[in-house]
Amino acid sequence: MEKIAIIGGTGLTEISGLEIVKREVMHTPYGEPSGVLTIGNLYGREVAFLARHGYSHRIPPHMINYRANIWALKDHGITHIIAFAVTGGIRADMTPPKIVIPHQIIDYTYGRAQTFFEKDLSEVKHIDFSQPYCPDLRARICEAARKAGVDAIDEGVYAAMQGPRLETAAEIDKLERDGCDIVGMTGMPEAVLAKELEMSYAAISVVANLAAGRGDEEITMDAIRANVAEGMKDGARILQALFSRRDTERD
Repeated sequence: MEKIAIIGGTGLTEISGLEIVKREVMHTPYGEPSGVLTIGNLYGREVAFLARHGYSHRIPPHMINYRANIWALKDHGITHIIAFAVTGGIRADMTPPKIVIPHQIIDYTYGRAQTFFEKDLSEVKHIDFSQPYCPDLRARICEAARKAGVDAIDEGVYAAMQGPRLETAAEIDKLERDGCDIVGMTGMPEAVLAKELEMSYAAISVVANLAAGRGDEEITMDAIRANVAEGMKDGARILQALFSRRDTERD
């Protein structure tokens, strides 16, 4: 039976409607995760919630202990992860507060611990990462969006940047030439670590701003927060539709 976790990004340190049952402090061989696991019921479904940046939003994207976060979820028995991410829109139709369900990712980060497979190995391990997001979980999220009446974009290439600064306009031009549609800072190595531990992982992206050079106005945190709050209304509708499905529980 699947067990679902939700990872929250910028502006999502708690989930509206989550009936909290307990909180668990987790310890891992890779250090401490971003915070405690919050266990509760959401739309009739038991879920675990973890705030990626900490519950006070204090951990910048390049300092997140991604290995500890993913290991803690696996150790708790989680099989499926729905990761919310705040992004900038590169492609013309990726405007705030649009929901995008990415299907591919390009990693531009550096200096982050990218793998569990590095020490005490009997042999070198490689994984197939051609599909970074679980196709089945993605399809179910896309179907839930349609069911909820959310005008989500069901494909997009996510550019994972180092942060914590936002990008230059020239960098965004380069990302567009590379085929990227949205840009964020936390998509990697989160996705590959989940893949290494054989967990189904998919992302729901909230476009919070036009990427650098794509709009005339200065990018401000106030505008980003406002767009995230608006976009998460659609995110909540998607979760409600997803968890109300009769076939949610699968082996």
